[in-house]
Amino acid sequence: MSESHAVPREGELVDWAKERFASVFGTEPSDVAIAPGRVNLIGEHTDYNEGFVLPMAIGLVAAVAFRPREDRRLRLHAVAYGETIEVDLDDLRPGRPPGWAGYVAGMAWALRGAGHRLAGMDAAVDGNVPLGAGLSSSAALEMAVARALAELGGVAWDPKLMALLGQRAENLYVGVKCGVMDQMASAACRKGAALLLDCRSLDSEPVPVPDEAAVVVMDTGARRELATSAYNDRRAACEAAVRAIAASHPDVQALRDVDEALLASVEDRLPPVVLQRARHVVAENHRPRRMAAALKSRDLPAAGRVMNESHESLRVLYEVSSPELDRIAELARSHPGCFGARMTGGGFGGCAVALVAAARVEDFVETVQAAYRREVDLKSAFLACRPAAGARLWSAEEA
Repeated sequence: MSESHAVPREGELVDWAKERFASVFGTEPSDVAIAPGRVNLIGEHTDYNEGFVLPMAIGLVAAVAFRPREDRRLRLHAVAYGETIEVDLDDLRPGRPPGWAGYVAGMAWALRGAGHRLAGMDAAVDGNVPLGAGLSSSAALEMAVARALAELGGVAWDPKLMALLGQRAENLYVGVKCGVMDQMASAACRKGAALLLDCRSLDSEPVPVPDEAAVVVMDTGARRELATSAYNDRRAACEAAVRAIAASHPDVQALRDVDEALLASVEDRLPPVVLQRARHVVAENHRPRRMAAALKSRDLPAAGRVMNESHESLRVLYEVSSPELDRIAELARSHPGCFGARMTGGGFGGCAVALVAAARVEDFVETVQAAYRREVDLKSAFLACRPAAGARLWSAEEA
């Protein structure tokens, strides 16, 4: 994401990936696969509690220019690092290679483990999803690689299956314990719609975002140094709540199965912090469906109110906000074109998201970003966007 809301168009990024491919490999790529990052409109910390989320693909993507090889090797070049790495498809082992190439190798490993025989590939990888901002750069890379490998291997493109394989690659090959929301959003979203996703069944429904609305992703510039340990602590609190509740209600498998009345009936059995975390998740799990209903009925003020509720719950009950996230959300809400704003992602930095009247978006970006920069000396960035399509092969018609 650039310092303003202007970013390279997908077609420009595709052209850069193709040019680097030709420079590194001495020939033209046969195709280019792209997959988007995502922003979660609402449903925070509900995914690992088997609840509901409402992510939206954005116009920031990973691009993989690729060409088949006749042997069983992957030759991978990362434009961002100027680095080329070779991997043997018959010698894929979790943790090798480290870094960015591990996500590519891990995707090949997961596809191979699912019974698919893959072809060798030369690939140049580029992207404009910022790292560490909570916009799922890793899922975008995984799904772009999956789309390329599926094309070369003659594997039918099944978004749900590919998302699950991407999650498996990240969990077991790279070693990052993530849910499946990011991969599902990157693989399955449709242009013009968010994705209402049930994280237990993986059933999903496109939710059109009205044309009169824009979504503005607001990168605070603060990175999430505390996120890993804090995430683990909160996940452990949720699991502790489930164990305590299931002792008398054995049908409860996750906080997804708990409503406000049940939680109130057992609150004396829960440590105060565990109860606090559970209260957030139980209430938050209703919000994706409430916001989806508001968007379907084009009731943007109602959708914005749900976003504001979510931020307050994340700030007070789940305690994963930060001064930067709180301030940028406050400044966003103070603009007359904003319906609502909240932190998004794991917390402790990264991005917030605002729902803004499309007719006011230019003034919103200029005014709110300027106000934030006057107060916070960090390299912030704003992106005004509409819902983008999921992973696909690039078509010249899209340019």
